[in-house]
Amino acid sequence: MYSISIKPLLKFTLLGALIGVFILHPFTMIIYWLEFNPPEALNFSLLKFVLIKMASSFSGEMLFMTFIFSGIGVCLGLLFWVYHKKLSIKEKTINFLSSELERDIPSLIKTGEAETLEFKSSARWDFRQHKVNKALGLVIVKTIAGFMNNKGGTLLIGLDNEGIPLGLEHDYNTLKRKNRDGYEQFIIGLISSHLATDLCLNISVIFQNLESNEICRVIISPSLRPVYCQDGNKIQFFLRTGGGTRELNVKEATEYIAHHWPKR
Repeated sequence: MYSISIKPLLKFTLLGALIGVFILHPFTMIIYWLEFNPPEALNFSLLKFVLIKMASSFSGEMLFMTFIFSGIGVCLGLLFWVYHKKLSIKEKTINFLSSELERDIPSLIKTGEAETLEFKSSARWDFRQHKVNKALGLVIVKTIAGFMNNKGGTLLIGLDNEGIPLGLEHDYNTLKRKNRDGYEQFIIGLISSHLATDLCLNISVIFQNLESNEICRVIISPSLRPVYCQDGNKIQFFLRTGGGTRELNVKEATEYIAHHWPKR
């Protein structure tokens, strides 16, 4: 589940309730009164009229209506809180992608594999066995899950461990659609099948050329919830640490999740 910040939620609901009680309710009463009593019929100032109507909102006979309008205000506050939360997530994602895209592939290769960077030679073609190896796709998924469970990062496919470009031609030839679109669909399919469909939104797949070789650049944003990798009936939790991805046991995963996604 997504972590929920209680303080902002309470702030928006309280603000919504106040707006409902001190603005919506009196304003509605004023509109209703003016509908049957034209302004020229008033024998006192509009400000005095507004104050009287606001005071009447808290009279015993109007408490039920005040309660209803406070509920309406709370609902509006919740809607604004959801909008604010989504806007904040989108802003963080955009900032993350912008910072990652500022680094070109040659500069990334120079830094070498690290906590936020991984090289993979392929996702389908086994260069050692010279044949298709579907297990390589699962390795890609585990790496992506590890990034999502930490700070996010970049996965470069088409490079060996030393950063030497190998390209994607062999991988392309193993797919029905032997091009970038087919490869991107393959990556998305892996995430959807082994992680979760909505987590596809956490990645951006970009193709770039390096020394006449195509490289797949997968930019992974950190997840707002724990990401588990499912391989058949086996469910695993992976974490990117240092320059590698490792599986956490139940105790380690529980402690890490409690610390990384605290309930607030």
